[in-house]
Amino acid sequence: MTMKILSLETTCDETAAAVVTDQLEVLSSVVASQDDLHRKYGGVVPELASRAHVQRILPVIEQALRKAGITLGDLDAVAVANTPGLAGSLLVGLVAAKTLCLALGLPLIAVDHLQAHIFACRLAAGQDIFPCVGLVVSGGHTSLYRCRDALDFQLLGSTRDDAAGESYDKVAAMLSLPYPGGPSVDRAARNGDPAAFQFPRTFLNDEDHLDFSFSGLKTAVRYQIAGPGKVDFSQLNLPPQRIADLAASFQEAVVDCLVGKAELAMRWTGLQTLCVGGGVAANSRLRQRLTESAQQHGWELHIAPLALCTDNAVMGAIAVERLKAGLVEPLELDIQPGMVRSGASA
Repeated sequence: MTMKILSLETTCDETAAAVVTDQLEVLSSVVASQDDLHRKYGGVVPELASRAHVQRILPVIEQALRKAGITLGDLDAVAVANTPGLAGSLLVGLVAAKTLCLALGLPLIAVDHLQAHIFACRLAAGQDIFPCVGLVVSGGHTSLYRCRDALDFQLLGSTRDDAAGESYDKVAAMLSLPYPGGPSVDRAARNGDPAAFQFPRTFLNDEDHLDFSFSGLKTAVRYQIAGPGKVDFSQLNLPPQRIADLAASFQEAVVDCLVGKAELAMRWTGLQTLCVGGGVAANSRLRQRLTESAQQHGWELHIAPLALCTDNAVMGAIAVERLKAGLVEPLELDIQPGMVRSGASA
């Protein structure tokens, strides 16, 4: 008999629920965005995010069940992302999941949010993608993994400071572009010259490790816009073409680093499949460059579809693999916040 799993996702600023089966069929997916809530701050405010989750978690669960055409009594397990993320946000999802499991007598399955981003590629591919190199590029994380299978992820390298998505938000704020910064910078860059400004590519030519750093790049953009010292970026009134050129040059530097380190990871591991997930994986220039690189080197490339790049509960279907392996959790399960940054101050 087909098993039905309720998946919950509240790691940052999206309240999401989905119903998936043990055959990886998606019966429903609901995401309540908080973009409007955080827009005036230029980044996620943790306390506001957690309060919004409290308000939205039950309606989102009810809607996901209704769309799937089932009731709570039809569920066979509950999965929840408990790491990494903002502590207050994670707690909302975990408490909801625990309550359902206790009330309904269901098994509780823990989901690693970053591993789930890679599993989104498995869902889209409709076939096994492992072993592979996994690249997660999001607002709080930029990480490379050796993924032996859906349950065995080895961290190869990660950002030492700002994540790629975080730097996009901060640069967008400096250019007075709308939040969230990723899509805004991507759009502005399409009319710009990526060679207009020579921004740094930190660690790009360092083949001794697979780490990233985007803090210096962000600072270089700031100095190019207004120099050092205190400045009100909203009052600069930069010409549209200069904004486009700055956006394109910044984006090219980010993409160069992401693609360059992904290529190095492929050489280090000898693997032939690269899988990419996370919010920044929706970036048009990154997708283009990764596609070109895969074609050049003969690798198999899987990039999460746009609908599964940003945070969602569908990718929590990685819980199916854990359930099959008997990896269920006691109700004492706790959150592991990890490293997720917020805010957009430069």
